[in-house]
Amino acid sequence: MRQGLPRGVWALGLVSLFMDVSSEMIHALLPVYLVSGLGATMLAVGLIEGIAEATAQVVKVFSGALSDRIGRRKPLALAGYGLAALTKPVFPLAGSLGWIVAARFVDRVGKGIRGAPRDALVADLTPEARRGAAFGLRQTLDTVGAVLGPLIAIALMWLTADNIPLVFWAAVLPAVIAVAVLVVWVREPPRTGSPPERAPLSRAAMARLGPAFWAVTGVAALFALARFSEAFLVLKADHAGLTTALIPLVLIVMNVVYALAAYPAGALSDAVGRVPVLAVGVVLLVAGDLAMALAPGLAGAFAGIALWGASMGFTQGAFAAMVADTVPAALRGTGFGVLNLATGLATLAASLVAGVLWDALGPSATFLAGAGLGLAALIVLPVAARRR
Repeated sequence: MRQGLPRGVWALGLVSLFMDVSSEMIHALLPVYLVSGLGATMLAVGLIEGIAEATAQVVKVFSGALSDRIGRRKPLALAGYGLAALTKPVFPLAGSLGWIVAARFVDRVGKGIRGAPRDALVADLTPEARRGAAFGLRQTLDTVGAVLGPLIAIALMWLTADNIPLVFWAAVLPAVIAVAVLVVWVREPPRTGSPPERAPLSRAAMARLGPAFWAVTGVAALFALARFSEAFLVLKADHAGLTTALIPLVLIVMNVVYALAAYPAGALSDAVGRVPVLAVGVVLLVAGDLAMALAPGLAGAFAGIALWGASMGFTQGAFAAMVADTVPAALRGTGFGVLNLATGLATLAASLVAGVLWDALGPSATFLAGAGLGLAALIVLPVAARRR
């Protein structure tokens, strides 16, 4: 162990790092490629991103429950990462919007298959007193990959005179490395205690998740409504005048702040509790939305983007640790899956509304709506604290 965290948690963090390098090399350029290269509307971007992310969350319910039923996490995580790696070559080969939609859909299915079993595996590997730090570390390493991906994309865009398909081809290699690290370095711990859950999606199993879990899920879903797809951050910077070659800077700035915040925030949640850390994260999101809605030019856009990154660092690991804290060990996969279904449906709704508002009223209306929903989440958060 390093700093009290198992080597398997570090290995899973590296897997996330390499896959995010691959994904963000594509994601950093995809919204602009859709609009300028394939003629998509803002509503279409919102629909594609919302459906893609919601698909991942829906699949997580079943993969998480299956990991509880079979008592194994790694095989499902490997299947999910492997499927995502196989989709990467489709992006440079796609000649129409339909191919992009299909590739994003299958890629997100892979994300859905791996997500809940991987998070349950982190919880299985980590002592209870270090869960916040463990989830924060995984988020940090994941986000380092999300920083490196756009940086590599910027370098390749400069070297290839803005050849986006070539950047997409280069994204294949880190995806393959991620799968190799998972195969070689991650070892699943033996199951102890209760036997595998035979019917993890039954009514009785849902009841055993407990009221504290459902309170956490409600707050997380409301927070997801306030935090629509990051594609709209890219489009906000583009609208404010950022040149195409520098568009990946949007995700670089957001993810640098995210990476710097995630591990300290996770460790802080181990010391002072999850709810105060979550409250700080929601306030940061509201501030970021207001900056992008009201502050002028690129300065306002990037101030808001940085605040979004800080908000992610303070919330994502804390929500994951709260699930691990509140559900029985035999239902951890199901708990993470249900949480992600709720947030995925909220993300779909938020992305659709964001696209409609942007097309009808402009970017300021989109981000003001996000700020209002963030304030609602902040008001509801003490209810979850009382249920816990």
